[in-house]
Amino acid sequence: MVRLLLSTVVAFCLMLIMSELHGAEPARRFIAADSSKSRVAIVGADGKTEWEHKIGPLHDLHVLPNGNVLLQITWTEVLEINPQNDEVVWRYDAAKRAENKGQRLEIHAFQRLADGTTMVAESGPGNIIELDSEAKQLRSMAMKVRQPDPHRDTRLVRKLASGNYLVCHEAEGIVREYSPDGKTAWEFQVPLFDRKPAGGHGVEAFGNQCFSAIRLPSGNTLIGTGNGHSILEVTPAGQTIWSLHQNDLPGIQLAWVTSLQVLPGGNILINNCHAGPRNPQLIEVDRHKKVVWSFLDFDRFGDSLTNSQILAVDGKSLDSSNLLR
Repeated sequence: MVRLLLSTVVAFCLMLIMSELHGAEPARRFIAADSSKSRVAIVGADGKTEWEHKIGPLHDLHVLPNGNVLLQITWTEVLEINPQNDEVVWRYDAAKRAENKGQRLEIHAFQRLADGTTMVAESGPGNIIELDSEAKQLRSMAMKVRQPDPHRDTRLVRKLASGNYLVCHEAEGIVREYSPDGKTAWEFQVPLFDRKPAGGHGVEAFGNQCFSAIRLPSGNTLIGTGNGHSILEVTPAGQTIWSLHQNDLPGIQLAWVTSLQVLPGGNILINNCHAGPRNPQLIEVDRHKKVVWSFLDFDRFGDSLTNSQILAVDGKSLDSSNLLR
């Protein structure tokens, strides 16, 4: 009897071990930024910090194909930094541009374009500009903003392959696509799903203050709804064909859904900002709404982890020039 009991216990323990090994999360190398900790850091697949830099406010972040990091360190300054030696190789300060003199402004979005120029969205003045390698303006387009506010005009903005700009207007709860001449090519009003807005930043808040939008190869648009606690995929006709809401993931609550990334194979990386220390700050889900990978570290990053980018999956580096973010 004792021998049988011991055999059963051993078998059970082995089953648990095999189950844990089988269900082990895949390795991810990534960069993430949290303004509450004044830190941007590259985290290796082993969980160790490979590089970090001090930041101030930050709402956008990119690792470029050359390995440099494009980031902001204040609301008005965008830098390109070589993480190998911390050398600043490109800089733009919107507060020093003559056209912005005397204006309140903040930067919440920027993007290095395929031709080497850099797009910057200036909230307050309400402009999207493109800059050359010497930070001189090449092009400018005025956005449509009902009540200009440097902190709420925009969140993420991306230039599309078509030449149009996809803009998240946070205060208005609208994702709007502009043609280069400033005309509206498409827009989507983020719904409130028959709920009333609720103040705050955490899981208790609610609204439609969209943060991110990605144009998918299908022509559909993937939207991070900010304090709407959700991700929506909508068609050009405005029909929602896929969604993930606040309580759809077992044991996890979504709070402020900020930046998104679509990985090879279709998995989606979600930044779960202001969700508190009991919820992962980063969550990777598949299209069946299964959690594939998650990250929670309230020592290195805090409750304002707004932006991230997965750089390698199981040791295989991702081509940042082809990532959907």
